[in-house]
Amino acid sequence: MAYRNKTYVAFASEDINYYWMMTAWKKNQGIDFNFYDAHDINTALDTSQPETIRRRLSERLTNTKQCLVLVSDITKSKAARSNTFLYYEIEAINRRALPVVFVNLNKSRLVQTDKLPATLIEQYSISISFGPKIIMYALDNFPEDFVENERSGSKVGPYHYLDDVYKNLGLD
Repeated sequence: MAYRNKTYVAFASEDINYYWMMTAWKKNQGIDFNFYDAHDINTALDTSQPETIRRRLSERLTNTKQCLVLVSDITKSKAARSNTFLYYEIEAINRRALPVVFVNLNKSRLVQTDKLPATLIEQYSISISFGPKIIMYALDNFPEDFVENERSGSKVGPYHYLDDVYKNLGLD
């Protein structure tokens, strides 16, 4: 079995500018943002056939420790359409029972169930606002909580961090 150490970022293609912003945060030396970019592994070209892209996505998800799902107004509907890659990604994340951090692009700190992919709505997950400090906090803390919850089974469905977490990170 391969060692899982990557963070996979899933998003609707219309939200790619937010993904690019995250990669800029990672490169910025003033921000300690440490995620492993699963999208850079075995790059699939836009001109690739859908089967090739799905195979490459599957390879990336095999080495994934946790997932970020960027959530916008179109995420739920696009994740429900079987002809999109987001649909395939969400289905694969669900099958693998990977820890999911939902990142609200509108910066809401609350769970926005009306925007979340239906396939993942019953899984224990965390919803956060879009920003480097809270994303880093979630990546550092949620997977361990997720694994512990897998043992105990005490939490089901989406959760969000309390305001104290944001305050302790200097995010008022």
